[in-house]
Amino acid sequence: MKPHLLKVSTPAIQSFSIRKEMLPNINNRWHYHPELELIQFHQGSGLQFIGDYIGPFTAGDAVLVGSNLPHYWKFDQKIPDTPASPLPFSTVIHFNENFWGHSFLDLPELQLIKMLVQKAKKGLFLNAQQNKILPQLIEHLYAAADYHKITLLLDCIHAFHNEAGVKMLSSQDFNTAFTAPADNRINMIYNFSLKNFNRKIELKEIAGLVNFEPNSFCRYFKSRTGKNYFVFLREIRVGQACKLLIENRLSLKQICFASGFNNFSCFHKDFKLITGKTPKEYQSAHLNTAVI
Repeated sequence: MKPHLLKVSTPAIQSFSIRKEMLPNINNRWHYHPELELIQFHQGSGLQFIGDYIGPFTAGDAVLVGSNLPHYWKFDQKIPDTPASPLPFSTVIHFNENFWGHSFLDLPELQLIKMLVQKAKKGLFLNAQQNKILPQLIEHLYAAADYHKITLLLDCIHAFHNEAGVKMLSSQDFNTAFTAPADNRINMIYNFSLKNFNRKIELKEIAGLVNFEPNSFCRYFKSRTGKNYFVFLREIRVGQACKLLIENRLSLKQICFASGFNNFSCFHKDFKLITGKTPKEYQSAHLNTAVI
């Protein structure tokens, strides 16, 4: 994968940045940066791409993304039900792993924080059902001044030490070493796939989008992502299905076709292959957790 290197700006009077992000798709491209990123979703939902992971996110979820781990959040393009309906927004924190000094995290009292920073190299996800403390901590951090910002940031990182609701997203085999220049063709493929995954996409069509012959496109995409394009497309569709199952507004058959699958048998097979659960099992597990 050849993501864009994003330059993160930090105010001169601060050692790390925190902001309210009111434009949900402002960085709607596959990108990375040396700073760690902590994002708390307050409103909105969509699909997230963290390393080689694809899956849904919703309001209340939080993600801690490690240094140089490529990521991309694609919010749903929904029209608000009423003019007063809340628009998607999030709070985003960027901080350098050593902004507090190269030996700070080596202190005995901070070994848990150091471990979480290391685990974040694969992306840490905290689901909304278990994420009860972090949103309040982030609000305090946003309003805090002076040294309180540092202690509250440590508290925010510590919130990911919750084994019941935290999972590592990207696989252990995913490589974050990028040496080649950014390639806009990958972003074109991503954006096209996200807009059209709910219909049939022919290999010739997607190859022509980036001026490749089909065979050349297959080699190109595999060399950049480590996977076949249609495996990637299937993961997007399953990720969309997961989101719709969590919302629990449509029947399984409606979710099947809304996610881009042509038949229920294929939907059931691909969903279990990727998630390890049937669609019904996945939905039941989530809804039962939500009740608890």
